Amino acid sequence: MTQKETVEKTVANAVASVEMEGYHVDAECRDWCRMLLLGEITFDQYLALAKKKAGVSAS
Repeated sequence: MTQKETVEKTVANAVASVEMEGYHVDAECRDWCRMLLLGEITFDQYLALAKKKAGVSAS
């Protein structure tokens, strides 16, 4: 299994778990998770994106 396939499976499993709890994970958030796991963005960048989307101050 390639790294990309492993990341896809990891994201799909995480999304399934979150959705079983009654929450929704949109495509944009899934993309951010993929980017984080592939090392394309840092954890701080991921948090900033998530906070901005949620309307929370990033500071």
